Amino acid sequence: MFRSLLPLTALLMGSAFLLFAGGVNSLILPVRGEAEGFTAASLGLLGTGWAVGYVGGCLRTPALVARVGHIRAFGAMCAIAAIAVLLSLVLITPWVWIPVRALSGFCFAGAAMIVESWLNERADAKTRGRVFGIYTMVNLAATTAGQMVLTLGDANGYFFFVLAAMVYCLALLPTAISATNTPWPLTQVSLDLRKLWSNSPIAVFSVLMVGISNASFGTLAAVYAARIGLSLGEIALFASIPILAGAASQIPVGIASDRFDRRKVLVVITVIAIFADALFLFVGVTNPSVALALAALFGATVFAMYPVIVAHANDHAEPGNFIQVSGGLLLVFGIGSIIGPTAAGFAMASVGAAALFAVTGLAHISLVLFALLRLRVAPAVSAADKGVFRANPLARASTPETVALGADQAELDADHEQRAAMDEAGAEPTGKE
Repeated sequence: MFRSLLPLTALLMGSAFLLFAGGVNSLILPVRGEAEGFTAASLGLLGTGWAVGYVGGCLRTPALVARVGHIRAFGAMCAIAAIAVLLSLVLITPWVWIPVRALSGFCFAGAAMIVESWLNERADAKTRGRVFGIYTMVNLAATTAGQMVLTLGDANGYFFFVLAAMVYCLALLPTAISATNTPWPLTQVSLDLRKLWSNSPIAVFSVLMVGISNASFGTLAAVYAARIGLSLGEIALFASIPILAGAASQIPVGIASDRFDRRKVLVVITVIAIFADALFLFVGVTNPSVALALAALFGATVFAMYPVIVAHANDHAEPGNFIQVSGGLLLVFGIGSIIGPTAAGFAMASVGAAALFAVTGLAHISLVLFALLRLRVAPAVSAADKGVFRANPLARASTPETVALGADQAELDADHEQRAAMDEAGAEPTGKE
C-alpha cells in the first residue's frame, strides 16, 4: 500500500500546505477584522467574496491550465494567494479585504483543482478509494491545524499573515519539482439548473439552503465567538470542532442513509440542527464549554447534510452521471455560499451576534418544509436502485476535480471517454453539462 502511495507524497504535501495556509487565512481575517472594529456586515461580505472567487476559480481554471499548463498555473495561483494575504496585512480595511478575499478564493480553488488532477492521474482502479480517503484526511488535518495555530500567538500582529503567505509559497514547491506526466485536462462542469431540478428538486433546494447555512457559519463563527467573550484559543476551537464533528458524523449518517430513505435521514439531522440553532439563538450562550459542545452538535449535523444530498441526487441520476450531477450541485452550493454570509452579516449588524443562527435556522427550517413536501409527492428510491453513500470533504473546499477524484474508476473512465471523443471531433472539451 505504502509503495503505491509513495509517488503521491509530494502532491499530498502540496495539498496539505495549501489547506494549512487556507485555514490560517480563513480564521485570522474575521478575528483581526473584529479586533479592528469591522462591522459584522463587512465581515460577512468577506465570505461572499471568497465564495464568488471560489466558484469563479472552479469555472475558469480549466481554460487557464489548457493555455499555460498545470505547473505554471499552479505556481501563479499560489503566488497570487500569498500576495493577497500580505495585501490584507498592508491595507487593513474591508474595502480592500473583500475583493482580495475573492482573489484568494479564485486562486485557492484553482490550486486545489490542479493538485487533485495530478492525484487523479496517479491513482489507478486499485488505489483510487484509498487515495481519496487519505487526501480527505490530510486536508481535514491541515485545515484544522491551520486554524488551531492561531492559539500560539497574537492575532493583532503580523505573524499569522506572513505565516499563511509563506506556506502558500511552500505549497508550490512539490509540484514545481515534480516529474509526473502532465495529467488530463481539468474536469469542467456547467450549471444547468433545469436539468438538475428535473433530476432531483429536493437536492437542488436542499444544497442551496446548506450552502447558505454552512457558509454563514464558516465565515462568521469566529465573529460570534468573539462577541460572546471567548478567548482566541476558544475561538479557534469553536471554528475547528464543528468540522471534526461533521467528519466523524458522516460514518453513522452514511450507514443510516444507505439503509433508509435518504430524505428522511436528511430531515432528522436537519431537525437536530434546528435544535442547535434554537439553543444558540434563545438561550444566550456565554459559557465556553457549553458553546463548544453546541458547536460540536451543530457541526455534526450541518457538515453531514451535503453528502446525503449528493447521494440522493445520484440515486435519481442516469448511470455514469456522477460527475455531472455532483459538480452541478457543488456550483449550487456555491450560490448559497454567496448569499449566506451577506445575509448573516447584515443580520448580526442589525440585531446582534446571535442573529447568525437566525439565518442558519431559517435555512434549515426551509429545507425541512420542502423535504416534507417532497416526501408526500414523490416515492422513495428502492433499495436496489440506491447507490452507495460517499463521505465528502467540506463542500466549501471541494471543486469539480474533487468530485472526479471521488468517482469510481468506471465513472471516471466514462468522463475520459467523452473528452477523448470531443477531442477527436475537434471540439473544445466542456465536460459534463
